[in-house]
This record gives sequence, C-alpha cells and structure tokens, in this order.
Amino acid sequence: MDLTSHTPTADHDPVGDGDRPWFEFYPPNVPRCVDPLSENSLSELVSNAAARYGDAPAFTNLGGQLTFNDVDDLATRFAAYLQKDLGLVKGDRIVIQMPNLLQYPVAFFGALRAGLIVVNANPLYTPSEMKEVFADAEPRALVVLANFADKAEAELPDSGIEHVIVTQVGDLLPQPKRSIVNFVATRVKKMVPDYNLPKAIAFRDTIAQRGREVEGSIRQEDIALLQYTGGTTGGTKAAVLTNSNLLYNQEQFIGQMRTILGDGPSTVIAALPLYHVFALTVNLLGFFRFGSNNVLITNPRDLPGFVKTIKKSRPEALLLVNTLASALLENESFRALDFRSLKVTVAGGMALRTDVALRWTSLTHSPIVEGYGLTEASPVVSVNPTHLPPRIGTIGVPLPSTDVRIVDDEGNIVTDGSPGELAVKGPQVMRGYWNKPEETAAVLTEDGWLLTGDIATIDDDGYMCIVDRKKEIIMVSGFNVYPGEIEDTATLHPGVIEAGAIGVDDGHAGEVPKLFVVRRDDTLTETELKAFLKERLAGYKRPRHIRFVDELPKTNVGKVLRRELREIDGD
Repeated sequence: MDLTSHTPTADHDPVGDGDRPWFEFYPPNVPRCVDPLSENSLSELVSNAAARYGDAPAFTNLGGQLTFNDVDDLATRFAAYLQKDLGLVKGDRIVIQMPNLLQYPVAFFGALRAGLIVVNANPLYTPSEMKEVFADAEPRALVVLANFADKAEAELPDSGIEHVIVTQVGDLLPQPKRSIVNFVATRVKKMVPDYNLPKAIAFRDTIAQRGREVEGSIRQEDIALLQYTGGTTGGTKAAVLTNSNLLYNQEQFIGQMRTILGDGPSTVIAALPLYHVFALTVNLLGFFRFGSNNVLITNPRDLPGFVKTIKKSRPEALLLVNTLASALLENESFRALDFRSLKVTVAGGMALRTDVALRWTSLTHSPIVEGYGLTEASPVVSVNPTHLPPRIGTIGVPLPSTDVRIVDDEGNIVTDGSPGELAVKGPQVMRGYWNKPEETAAVLTEDGWLLTGDIATIDDDGYMCIVDRKKEIIMVSGFNVYPGEIEDTATLHPGVIEAGAIGVDDGHAGEVPKLFVVRRDDTLTETELKAFLKERLAGYKRPRHIRFVDELPKTNVGKVLRRELREIDGD
C-alpha cells in the first residue's frame, strides 16, 4: 500500500443510521456522530483559534507564556524558515525531540504549516533507537533540545538529515529569565552534555523574521504525523496519522470536556509529554482549539515543582497517568492543596488502578475519568461519560462516530459477552503503518476495522473493560514496552544464550519489565547485564529485575511461553 497517496475510506459515521446501547450515556450536548470537519488542516485550526482567542494565554511554561496570536505568528515564522531558508518541501519529514516546552507547539504547528510530516522522538531514546527512527522515517531535518543533542550527533553521519535545529530550555522565555534559565541549565546544573554540531541552527534564528508568507495548501487527507509505536504487533513502526484523523479525534472527545468545563476559557495541566499521542491530541490540539491555557509540565518527576505549579495555576482540568496520580497522592504538599477549582482529571496512557481512583476522588472531590486509546486510533477510542459518576475499572463507552466490536481469533463477532479482541472503526483510525504493508494488513481489515490487539469485554449497555493485552505488551508509566525488543537486545550480550521478558506489577510504574535469562557464562552478573542493557534501551524499557534460570519454557516450535514465565515468577 502506498500510504503517501492512499486516501482513507472510513466514513466519519461508521455507525450510520444504526443504534448502539452506549448512545444513552452521551451527555445532551454530545451527538452520536460528529459533524464533517469544518477545517482542512491542523494549520487552519491554529489560525482559527488565534482569530477566536487572540491574546488570551494558550501555553504557559517555566514562567513564560504564549498567547494564541503568539503561537500563530511564531508557527508562521518557523514554517517560512523551513521552506525558504532550508528548502524543505511538502511531505518531507522533520523529527522533533524535546520535552514539554513552549518551543514544542511552535515547532509542531510550524512544521505542519510548511506541509511537513512531523516525527515525534522520545527524548529518552538511546542513539541506537534514534538510528532506527532516522533510517525508517528518512527525515531531512531535526529539531532537538540541546540536552539531547549529543545522542542525536552520534547517529547523524549515517542518516539523511541535512538540517539540525537546536533549542535551549529557555529560548521562548522573556528576558532576563531566558538567559538565566539557559545559563543555569548549561553551566550550573550541567544538564547539557558536550556535543559537536558545527552547522547547527539556533532555534531563535528560525523565528527571527516577521512577515514572510508560507506557500502551498494542506488538505485533510495529507499526512501530518508519523507516530512511532510498537503497534499492536510489536516492533518499531510508525502509525500514519493524517490531518483528518487528528482533527476528528479532538472533535470526538471535546464534547465530553465541554460538558464538565463549560464554554469559557479554562486552565489545563499538561503533565504528559506532548510527544506522546494522548497529550498531543488532547492538550496540544483539543484544549488549544477549545481556548484553554495549557500549563506545560517539563519534568513531572519533580514532584515539589509540579505541586507548586498546580497550586499557582489552580487548574480546572488535569491530564495524567495512573503512576503520576499515585505519586501525587503520596505527596504531603499535594494533599494539602485547595482543589475547589478542579473539575475533572483525565487518566490515560495506562490502566487506572481502582485504589488510586477512589483515593483521588476522595481527596479532590472531583472525578477522575478513565478512557482508552492507542496510537493507531489517534489515539482516543472511548471514555467514561463526564456527566455521570465514572464506572471504575471500565474504559467507558465509545466516542461519537466510533463503532466497536469484539471478535475471536477467526474474526467472528463475539456476542455473548465473552472476552475477545477489541476492534475499532472510525475516522480517527490511522491510514496504516509507514512502509509496513504486511503489518498494516495484519491490523486493518479491508472494510476499515482496526484490530487493537487488546482483549476486552463489552457489557450489554456498551461499557467496555480491557481484560488483557493480546500481544503481551508491558505498560510502563503509560509507555508500551515490547518483550521481544528486550529479549533481542539481551541476547546480543555474549554471555546470554536466550531470554524471556514479562511485565510484573509495580506500585509506581504500574508494570516494569522482568527478564529471565539463560546464561552462557555463569560469571555473568545482574549488574553487568543491566549495564549492558542501559547502553541499548531507553530507561523505561530496561528490566528492573533479572532472574537467571537453567532453561525457558517453550512451545514445540521454540517460542517462549511467557504465561509459564509468570508461573515461574510466582515460585
């Protein structure tokens, strides 16, 4: 399948004139089907938001702020630089690698306005992981925070990247704060490792010129984003998400948020990284279009700083993952906050634990709403209705213009309430995997159903529960970790014969990887193997526990039986 020219055929109303039991749980202002898109592109979304909200705050971070007009203006300047100074053209890929900073929306929206395809790169990637992304996406440009430039530098010579734009943490803060923040980050806290990129372009230089026009038009069916994920089948691949996919998805869920927040401006805490598709769709697109001020949290692990930001911002809405909610609940300063402004907390990225949900609601006196999504669906599929008490332990009901079904291994629809694979259909479903036709065919049916790889049940009234992950994904603080990748990396060590990985419960991260290893060399230690893996896997992918065993349980064709590894783990 040629994904650069293929036009998706999914109707924005896959349910049609049919009825679904979950419709009765929609708030009065939420339709069964969202209207056809009024905007042709995400760039147009930015222009319309600027026209609507003007000089109201759009993004706040580290003591700085961008208004809606600022975002529109700076994105245009950045787009013009990409086109006129760097010679980038529509369809070229550009990698963005940075945490939540004011520069992110400018770079993201500016790249899209120039007609480019954004490739998000997790700042935690190792050089070898960056190499895989560079090789697959074939980008022409990279925007990277200086703190991570040394890792990118190592892989640039073998990539096709022609232009590197480097930004400092404080680049969009007002003076003198900008200089102070950048000085502290580089000279005092030593947060920027040495790197050598003699042709690197300073981010501030790309937005220096006003008044230049951006050429070309962007259509709904044009690709906006290559979002890397292990996918429902594991391995490194990028979901191809169009302007249409992303525009529809924020339109699908924003009605639920409007129900509880009303129509006026609101303040929303963006604690999840914008390079994660959940925060990208909900915060960067949805709440931006809604006129909210997104308070960007650069480092949510800094709990004291995070709590101070919450106290100062007095947000109406919080978006986070279960692990972060749990950590906040253990923080004395957080428990002492005044939560009267907080109207809703949305938990995504990983399963919400029942005890966390109950404690959160008891403390804040506001609901914590769980939903479900996956990168291949842009990502939101379902949510607990915001006008009703959430059904803890469920992922709610499907969004408008979204149909779901449960199927067995042969693709037959399961109708008796038994578990099966969750299949999804709607305008938010990806076009396919970038340059991966076989993997695309394995998860997208000819009539537009996405096979999610998750085992679920649907109640008679339409509420859904996730039972298990079909492909044995390990979910670490909202990030997918694939056992096969850990196993393959471990067996690169000369002292390892074979390895098997599973996820085990963890009070902080939800799950963490545990590795079972058959040694070739009995002198190999856990410390030595962990050091080896540290050089090759991002932190969240590394096994927290390693157990050496004499042999691994396998099928008769040699496949490791991970369910039996779980039994061994319980010994």
